[in-house]
Amino acid sequence: MFKQNVIIKLLISCLLIISFSANAEEKLPLITLAGPFAAVSNPLIRMVETDALADITNELKFEVWKNPDQLRALALNGKTDFIATPTNVAANLYNRGADIRLLNVSVWGVLWMVSRDSELTTLADFKGKEIAMPFRGDMPDLIFSELAEQQGLDPKKDFKLRYVANPLDAMQLLIMRRVDHALLAEPAVSMALHKTKTFPVKVIAPDLYRSVDLQQEWGRLLKREAKIPQAGMAVINKALNGHVIARFIEEYDKATQWCVENPDEAGEMMAKRIEMLLPEAVSESIKVSQFNHVSAKDAREELEYFFELLYKRTPALIGGKLPDDTFYYSPL
Repeated sequence: MFKQNVIIKLLISCLLIISFSANAEEKLPLITLAGPFAAVSNPLIRMVETDALADITNELKFEVWKNPDQLRALALNGKTDFIATPTNVAANLYNRGADIRLLNVSVWGVLWMVSRDSELTTLADFKGKEIAMPFRGDMPDLIFSELAEQQGLDPKKDFKLRYVANPLDAMQLLIMRRVDHALLAEPAVSMALHKTKTFPVKVIAPDLYRSVDLQQEWGRLLKREAKIPQAGMAVINKALNGHVIARFIEEYDKATQWCVENPDEAGEMMAKRIEMLLPEAVSESIKVSQFNHVSAKDAREELEYFFELLYKRTPALIGGKLPDDTFYYSPL
């Protein structure tokens, strides 16, 4: 009987070792995450900092994209697994044949007008003024144009739009007094406000104001909730199995919630990773932005309303049609 028990224990130990080895072998050598230096990437950096996917990969890496062209290149290079993206870009890529599926919408509002004039409270107040505008033909240019037209304004004729590569470039133009108004996405808004309160920048660029909240304008003009399904995460590696994708979704949700609940710590984390960011500014940006992790399937109604607006403007913005069911990732 004793020998039998010993044999059973040995067999169990062997099975556990075999099981452990099999699980270790199933780990992916690398998972690559990509995103911009913006709010949607805060959870991604938190995941890398905490090695959140250590159970499914030996290495978790974050790569940055600085403009929509770099985003599209990363989405098609075959080396990126999960990417933070404006929702319309994901739809465009999908409709053009890319193997991309939208997992969620996590950013519902990070766009503001920033101005030297504290009296400007609506987009109509900016009529005739020069505005630094990032990402020509992409967000936030698309949202600005839609909201301007909802007020009977012609974006091309009623404003002097000065297009720049990204929100940080627009922020620099403001700080250096080369423009007086800009449309910025967080954390560039909070960065501009914090930088201009410090010496010597204060001498160069006195008094900037957080002006029009484009999310509130969206709600007011379109008679909807004051939120825009602006950005989220997509999976772009068809070789990833459902378990890996589920683990990513779970950890991204946790990381998003952590950033919302710990804005000061998140600010320190982001500033450590990206030298140009101030921890106080990142913290402030988290406090004023709309973050909510909603699955693509559950956000579909809001997304399709947004996509239909873009389609009426220029069908090519979303690849010529509304994306079909497969675009909205749903676990089997």
